Amino acid sequence: MAGQDFQVWTRCFHPAPAAETRLVVFPHAGGSASAYRQLSGALSPTVEAHTVQYPGRQDRMGEPVIDDLHVLSEQLVDVVAALPKPFALFGHSMGAIVAFEVTRRLEARGLVPAALFLSARRGPDILRKDSHHLADEATFLAEVSRLGGTAAMILDDPDIRALALPALRGDYKAVETYRYRPGPDVTCPIVALTGNADPVVDVSDVENWAGYTTGSFEKEVFEGGHFFLDDNLDAVVARIRGTLTVSP
Repeated sequence: MAGQDFQVWTRCFHPAPAAETRLVVFPHAGGSASAYRQLSGALSPTVEAHTVQYPGRQDRMGEPVIDDLHVLSEQLVDVVAALPKPFALFGHSMGAIVAFEVTRRLEARGLVPAALFLSARRGPDILRKDSHHLADEATFLAEVSRLGGTAAMILDDPDIRALALPALRGDYKAVETYRYRPGPDVTCPIVALTGNADPVVDVSDVENWAGYTTGSFEKEVFEGGHFFLDDNLDAVVARIRGTLTVSP
């Protein structure tokens, strides 16, 4: 794997060469690598976070958005495989599906992560007939606002909104058209994290992930909505460290 490709796809805000493990972070729909800068800092220096920067946003604004999660996952496998071992994966919302699909592909190559953290996302075969990506702008933005996690200035400022909308719509299309493909799942431990007031993810739906690993499965419920991570950063970091058995 060429180092240049690794640098294109990931951002490491807090390099920690002596870290005990690496964590690859996959952002939510419309999200960018910088949204997880605080998580990266809180994990350092014992866990070195590498956050994925999807095409179509921030410094990759000039690239087309990838609106198919299977295609996106295929492009990310080599990127993750280039990391020093051991490593783990963390995905939030849309990122949870990407992390799961990347892990399936890694394990097919014999590369088994230390753990797979799946945050704010129901199991992969639970389908909902959503088509928000096809809605008019006002309806679409109302849905995005309902979940939180997108700064008000992005939605309220017409110029910034115009820049952000293509990535948001493309990501929503990717999520809403994703279909789980039966086949080998994963063997690594899965840790599912969710908020108790998430408007789109029921706690029972999160438990569905248990059927997609032959390894251990654990679930932890936090106070908060879809972006519970914002208010529970220390607890989430403690959970990640505890699962990976690294120093506090």
